[in-house]
Amino acid sequence: MSTKNQINVEIPQNVLAEVNQKLQECKTLLAPYLQALTIEERKSLFKMGDKTVATVQKVKSYLETNPEFAPSYLDKAEFLKDESMVTGLNPIFNLAEQLTSDLNDTVTLAGSEALTASMLYYGSVKEAASKGVATAKPVYEDLSQRFSKRGNKNFSEKK
Repeated sequence: MSTKNQINVEIPQNVLAEVNQKLQECKTLLAPYLQALTIEERKSLFKMGDKTVATVQKVKSYLETNPEFAPSYLDKAEFLKDESMVTGLNPIFNLAEQLTSDLNDTVTLAGSEALTASMLYYGSVKEAASKGVATAKPVYEDLSQRFSKRGNKNFSEKK
């Protein structure tokens, strides 16, 4: 168990509050345009990836230069709106994914360090209680419920 401190920062409360407010503002601004899907709906849809983005953009170009090949049942206006939605949201999506990844890594690292320190403290309390230190006993009894081993679960798992 490493006690190496890899993260040594405190985010001021006002910064956290401002970021939360701005994210809420983004969510509110986009809410009328976003669509939630069920798991079943998500599974049933074609997925647009890096390669298919280029394909859709190429089709858009051909649809504009060679409209005679568009089937009569293709709603060109809807296609253009969908393509525009993807083009407009992708940069925001990419930024949000980067932020999510960085947040996840930071929370994981800080959480790991906090849990490691907690385990060190618990070990010290456990030892003091076993040596008969009276004030350690109630602390140990309280914490032992949280630190009891449950099978092979890793302490870093969220409970």
